[in-house]
Amino acid sequence: MPTLDRQDDVFVLDLGGTENRFHPDWIASVGAALDEVEQAAGPRALVTTATGKFFSNGLDLDWLMANGEQYLGYVVSVHGLFARVLSLPVITVAALQGHTFAAGAMLSLAHDFRVMRADRGFWCLPEAEIDIPFTPGMSALIQARLSPRTAHEAMTTARRYGGHDALDAGIVDHAVDEDAVRTAAIEIARTHVGKAGPTVGTIKSRMYARTLEALRDEDAPLG
Repeated sequence: MPTLDRQDDVFVLDLGGTENRFHPDWIASVGAALDEVEQAAGPRALVTTATGKFFSNGLDLDWLMANGEQYLGYVVSVHGLFARVLSLPVITVAALQGHTFAAGAMLSLAHDFRVMRADRGFWCLPEAEIDIPFTPGMSALIQARLSPRTAHEAMTTARRYGGHDALDAGIVDHAVDEDAVRTAAIEIARTHVGKAGPTVGTIKSRMYARTLEALRDEDAPLG
């Protein structure tokens, strides 16, 4: 399960050491960590990372198949997590030490900055290959955070981007050696700890107003 640590003014949220799929309990645990970050006083920033082969492999499809009657509430909770991170009133950095797929890739896009391992691991939106269409909220998030050309390629071809390819496409901001991913993300976060507070939260909320509206629209089609 996710754990939250603090290194001086930088909170480090470790999503876990498995595939870090979006199980309801996992979503709730991440939400509780974000509560702690948001409610803390003083300078602060957030780094989100994981341990092992995966940053996140996306939705928990096994749980969803077994709990189909909860589909609507589940997708609403996933959208809520994306919206929460996108508008969080602190600077956020995703440290992608491993595979970052589907909803995990979308979660990374909700962060302000992304650092990815250069030599191994892929960033991918596989929905076109697995026959799961993006919801309107997911589409809005991806298109708000990527260039039109990259969003089109990533969404329609399910391309797997390695670190250098992701950097060239503007998906990530830095591609570094494996042992530098978390360190580089923390250093980026540390330079922005003084910006935490309602002003940066308002800036983000206004910048991404349409995306947030789409993510929070519970009446929109979700399939």
